[in-house]
Amino acid sequence: MDRRELLRRISSFPIVSSGLAEELLAGDYRSVFKGQGIEFDEARHYQAGDDARLIDWNVSARFGEPYVKMFREERELTVFILLDVSPSMHSGTAGHLNPYEQACLALALLAFSAEEAGQRVGALFFDQGLGRVFPPGKGRRHVMGILGGAIAVRAGCRAEARGSDLAGALAGAGRLLKRRSLLAVISDFYAAGWEEALEDLARKHDLVAIGINSPLDTEFPPIGLVPLEDPETGLKIHASSNSPAFLSAWSRWHEDRGKWLETVCRRSGAACLPLSTAEDAVSALKRFFGGRGESRRAAGRRPGLKAPPGYGAGGGGR
Repeated sequence: MDRRELLRRISSFPIVSSGLAEELLAGDYRSVFKGQGIEFDEARHYQAGDDARLIDWNVSARFGEPYVKMFREERELTVFILLDVSPSMHSGTAGHLNPYEQACLALALLAFSAEEAGQRVGALFFDQGLGRVFPPGKGRRHVMGILGGAIAVRAGCRAEARGSDLAGALAGAGRLLKRRSLLAVISDFYAAGWEEALEDLARKHDLVAIGINSPLDTEFPPIGLVPLEDPETGLKIHASSNSPAFLSAWSRWHEDRGKWLETVCRRSGAACLPLSTAEDAVSALKRFFGGRGESRRAAGRRPGLKAPPGYGAGGGGR
């Protein structure tokens, strides 16, 4: 997709974002993050019928009689977006969206929806290190500044910026955000060692991992001997796409990678949204944040899981 077509699509999002804003920011996002979206207000005397789980034991002990915690809905929500701008996000096939273009569409939808609802939105771009940071702010001009920065990165992608420091980006977002926020990580997750940082961030914020993928990840066309280059490491190989063994290994590796992302999110209490470059981003995000997606905040964590072999080692040869 050329720059003009990408801008044309994005220009229509202020019109369609109102519906997503209502589902994402007016309360329905709590169907994805069960139990979140409220903050402590005050403590009052316990009354018959109150939920015993809401008893404030510290206050009760201090005054010698039971008190319960009262909560109120958060009136202002910060939406913060981590955008992966590393080389693997810019690879793809001619005539189709590449992962970064789909990521830009998802970024635009989230940003316009936050602006539509009068909420603050910020962003952080990253590849092998932290890139541009847009502190949370309000208004159309602020949103357009974020989107302009994302499109400029697309136009001037740094081929020499090998690798993706997702763990560092997650840690950086944690330092920037002082209050609980809705945080979206848009990436292909071709990186290593980010799991612990994601778990730490998900304990403090409502986190959505939007994993960008491509139909080529699971359906490689049998077109004979093809040269493949890992955009993250620069490693080049030739592979026989007519080989059943190669096609099986290719599909299995990418499927294991997707399952691992879902497992880490479930373990940490984050939400996971796999987003294919072949999908309509508007429909996918509305379906997800409208509470009809399959991802839900898990009741507990499952420690001791291991990443699939080779996960995070490179860009998968796209």
